[in-house]
Amino acid sequence: MSKPSRTFLLLVVLLALAPATAEAKPWQPDVAAARRYAQKRAGEVAFAVIDQRGRFRGYRVADTAPAASVFKVMLLAALLRKRGEHPLRRGDRRLLAPMIRWSDSVAATRVRDMVGPRRIRRLARVAGMRDFRYHSIWGLSRTSPRDQVRFMYRLQRYVPERHRPYARYLLSHVVRSQRWGVGRVVPPGWKLFLKGGWGSGSGRVDHQVALLKRGPQRVALAIFTEFDPSHAYGKRTLRGVAARLLRGL
Repeated sequence: MSKPSRTFLLLVVLLALAPATAEAKPWQPDVAAARRYAQKRAGEVAFAVIDQRGRFRGYRVADTAPAASVFKVMLLAALLRKRGEHPLRRGDRRLLAPMIRWSDSVAATRVRDMVGPRRIRRLARVAGMRDFRYHSIWGLSRTSPRDQVRFMYRLQRYVPERHRPYARYLLSHVVRSQRWGVGRVVPPGWKLFLKGGWGSGSGRVDHQVALLKRGPQRVALAIFTEFDPSHAYGKRTLRGVAARLLRGL
């Protein structure tokens, strides 16, 4: 066999032994693109993201705003913690399902009354929230993207094991009419657990907190907006920020 032939054969063998594909570069959220976009939008925008490796990044992450209905995820966790490993009562489900799936605020007030401010503040401490401030008008409780993204990323830690499937079910079955923003840009193959908050459609606040899962992988987002020209404008901002953060996932 000639030397060129032997060289060619060696290359064929080496290629056969090599991995079928080169190791992919780890994905990371495009925080710079999301920040540039946020800076061009009307109103005030802040966001935080945690990637699959648990790395935290964001923009104006400690800025606080009225929580609005993203607070309802804390209410969900607080009531499930109150029940512990005991089964949920029929009345619990009648409140929690509408509170999360279609953001019923009357149900949220009843849940708040059931758990009380002490349990809510305790949950915030356990979750390591640095910026949370409870208000008796629960939608005016203040929180930040960094509080909420960490809470969503580790949510199962704060819910008793018995009730985790139910919590996941509710957050993954928010009604379609409220799955705007992040809900419009979820990459194929990822499952979305979502809650939004908005100021009665006024644009005063438009927030979303989200957890995306694919197998053991997790990515969490918290996007806060204030003083949007309209609710429709706020929804577009949420979608634009999320699309840039999740690009390439």
